[in-house]
Amino acid sequence: MQVKKLEYFIDQFKQFLKKDRDFHEIYKWESLFHFQENWDIDAPDYRAMYDRSLQSNRTRRLWKRESWTPKEMMLKFCEMQPDFTRRMFQDLFDEEKSIEIRISRFKFGCDELLKEFKDTHKTSIENNHYHDDFQMIMLYLTFRFPQKYTFFDYHPFRKTMELLGVIDLPGPFDIERFIKLTKILNTFLQKDTSLVELQNKRLKINDLKPETGSLLVHDFYSFCSKFNPSR
Repeated sequence: MQVKKLEYFIDQFKQFLKKDRDFHEIYKWESLFHFQENWDIDAPDYRAMYDRSLQSNRTRRLWKRESWTPKEMMLKFCEMQPDFTRRMFQDLFDEEKSIEIRISRFKFGCDELLKEFKDTHKTSIENNHYHDDFQMIMLYLTFRFPQKYTFFDYHPFRKTMELLGVIDLPGPFDIERFIKLTKILNTFLQKDTSLVELQNKRLKINDLKPETGSLLVHDFYSFCSKFNPSR
């Protein structure tokens, strides 16, 4: 990663934030804070707690889009096997274990639950649990540990790495390298106090508390992937 290129794009990002009066990324921050306020792994009604934790007053695009409904499928799993799904999330959020092992086990758990669901719902056309890539799993991890993780969106991320001069580009399944590179990005972003102050001001204006977490990294690489110097 070339530092001069990174500094250039950080400066362009700040200029963009100063002009972006609509704060198009606010829905992510709002959803993060909502999750933090509602998540309770020990809740008696695990399904209801999961449902409350993934809510938004603005958009459901983080967990529901056309032909992509991971939240709805997980709610079915929670209803069918609440204790098992609770243990799946406990394991996923156990920071003492390898991230790759945790994600692999979580996917395996979803595969097993989908088999059980299909066995008990013979007429259902549902054939996907929508957790077979890193997108939804990294959302869970980001919402649970916002200082450490950020959203996984491979193509914008890869485009940004190309712009920043990264030679050994990570593949779509190299989650450890994704986390390593986003940590590096976050370190540089958080060191820029004017950028952090600008973002915190925007959060306060939208009635959200200041947050120094890694969601800023996703905002940044989403911006870079669409950057047009002629604008």
